[in-house]
Amino acid sequence: MIDRPELKQTVRDTLDRSRVVALIGPRQCGKTTLARQFVLPSSVNYFDLEDPLSLARLDQPMTALQDLRGLVVIDEVQRHPELFPILRVLTDRTPLPARFLILGSASPELLRQSSESLAGRISIITMSGFSLAEVGKEARNQLWRRGGFPLSFTASSEKSSLEWRKDFVRTFLERDIPQFGFNISSTSLFRFWSLLSHYHGQIWNAAEAARALNVGESTARRYVDLLQDLFMVRLLQPWFAKLGKRQVKSPKVYIRDTGLLHYLLGIHTEQELLLHPRNAASWEGYAIEETIKAVLPDEVYFGQHTPERN
Repeated sequence: MIDRPELKQTVRDTLDRSRVVALIGPRQCGKTTLARQFVLPSSVNYFDLEDPLSLARLDQPMTALQDLRGLVVIDEVQRHPELFPILRVLTDRTPLPARFLILGSASPELLRQSSESLAGRISIITMSGFSLAEVGKEARNQLWRRGGFPLSFTASSEKSSLEWRKDFVRTFLERDIPQFGFNISSTSLFRFWSLLSHYHGQIWNAAEAARALNVGESTARRYVDLLQDLFMVRLLQPWFAKLGKRQVKSPKVYIRDTGLLHYLLGIHTEQELLLHPRNAASWEGYAIEETIKAVLPDEVYFGQHTPERN
């Protein structure tokens, strides 16, 4: 396991000053592994909402949570948004017997519920996969090829890494999307996601993408918004010092993890990557993500909402 000391310290410091800390990020980026370094999964203070036993324990959530002391971890909290009003009641107690570390993989619902129920009580930390600072400069090319998802990066071989990414994409489309409450065909979304990989590093044009897939422009916009909200895609907004008619104001689109980008582009080996026509665009996206991680290694937001991370 690759240690992530700066991220752990950020969580620790934020827990010291906030009643509730939300740790959000894409699936499989290491949130659960990190949380288990604060509270063991065998502890009564640990709840995994994908575990039937934890769900059974939270059948009466107020009864299950009100007597706990210290740090309480609730994983995949977006699956049960009804917990947020209960957390508000529990965090208003004086003296405060427990603090809560809640984990989520989907930002829209999680942030909406937290802003309504936990305004002024919650801090939100966003995380992603490994950064270059965490894995070391000698692993720079491997991080670029495989991406930052821990199980992809640490796989025993390039083939194993590619298989993991293939399984991740399939699970994300066939299981995670429906669990998040989105009624979208996995085949249609995969086609759209694959199309975006060919637009990686280019100006985002919803109308052009819609024509390519023979769908409505509103559908294309909805799909890209969904993938952005689930941390798979980044829309990088243009910077400009002053308004002008000649300036390009449309964002560029990037697949946030280069390992997933390479899978979607059909790149299987290092040689294929180096010879691929999207090689430079891939490196550009990798450099952008690493720059963002270096400048804002662990974003911490307070209050009712989070700003755009573009």
